[in-house]
Amino acid sequence: MLNADLQQRKDAATPRGVGVMCQFYAERALNSELWDVEGRRYIDFAAGIAVLNTGHRHPKIVAAIESQLGKFTHTCYQVVPYASYIELAERINAITPGSHAKKTAFFSSGAEAVENAVKIARAATGRGAVVAFSGAFHGRTMMGMALTGKVVPYKVGFGPFPGEIYHVPFPVELHGVSSADSLAALQTLFKADVDPQRVAAIILEPVQGEGGFYAAPPEFMRALRALCDEHGILLIADEIQTGFARTGKLFAMEHYDVLPDLMTIAKSLAGGMPLSAVCGRAEVMDAPAPGGLGGTYAGNPLAIAAAHAVLDIIAEEKLVERANVLGQRLKERLSGLRRAVPQIAEVRGLGAMVAVEFCRPGTHEPDAAFTKQVQTRALQKGLLLLTCGVYGNVVRFLFPLTIGDALMDEALAILEAALRDSAASATTI
Repeated sequence: MLNADLQQRKDAATPRGVGVMCQFYAERALNSELWDVEGRRYIDFAAGIAVLNTGHRHPKIVAAIESQLGKFTHTCYQVVPYASYIELAERINAITPGSHAKKTAFFSSGAEAVENAVKIARAATGRGAVVAFSGAFHGRTMMGMALTGKVVPYKVGFGPFPGEIYHVPFPVELHGVSSADSLAALQTLFKADVDPQRVAAIILEPVQGEGGFYAAPPEFMRALRALCDEHGILLIADEIQTGFARTGKLFAMEHYDVLPDLMTIAKSLAGGMPLSAVCGRAEVMDAPAPGGLGGTYAGNPLAIAAAHAVLDIIAEEKLVERANVLGQRLKERLSGLRRAVPQIAEVRGLGAMVAVEFCRPGTHEPDAAFTKQVQTRALQKGLLLLTCGVYGNVVRFLFPLTIGDALMDEALAILEAALRDSAASATTI
């Protein structure tokens, strides 16, 4: 089987709207490596878009799924419940930030978790409006797209979107937007567009994912919490990409000294199995009436089994600590290249949620073409990278936290070569 043949069949059988980055096809994978159908190996720094913090096919996850497979694969939890769902909810309630009483409901995808967080917030407050931020990504459903603060490619041609959704700028110092600017925009929103007494929730990613790996400043998070408390608004932390040790804490909100009312989690929760959740204050979570939450596949027993294994692996292999070590190595390597690669405008990140942003040398003008060139050269050398950012000028790093030191060294050497080659090419044009 050849990649070119599969590419031709893909183009004939599947719609162009399902955008596919690579033109090779996976045959097998293990931990941080992936092999295509022609036998070529790649080092995976994408991890299924932050889904594989515990790597491809971790033996403990495989064993957990196999064990559950021998019992039952589906009952629909809302028809015939099972203990593993309850046990996982108890574990999530215990490990998420805050010692207050919490409850957790499981779903199938990150977008589904966001949709249900909004439903819960509206049921709990009796209000309709929701505030989100520019650069945010909250999913591809109609509500998810409405909340998302990036038009291309997520929102083009799909409107109109649900009403009572408002956006304000996210604080990004590199691009001249301070915390004070964002907070002022919120106050203007409340004066000009929506009464804060009509706002059910403010939703944000503690570290924006698709938006460019920008972390919310601590003073901004504190101000948001105070604003929410003042007006009876719920604060929703979207931890879908930031969760499960990626930022050097189990959850990104642990970097802050305030607590959210609701959290959405997914991606690395189940090590590649489709599972998401909303965890929040018990009294808020209980607002919807019985039957108001759920889904046919929500909390699938195979995915629940995988999630239990993921939590065990994170603790046993000390992946929180590992994220900080690996992230620091990457940031030091990238920072050391700033002289040789003048397009590097900023190296940033919490733990292993690291990004490098490229701008035209001497400016803050985003350089998407250079970013794409780095990604392409790295892929040619066998390193899989993802880009992000509203302007497409950021490379984000999402390697499995289980990656070995030798493979990490190999990947960083490829990355450096791709950066140097791209910089050299840019100076000769």
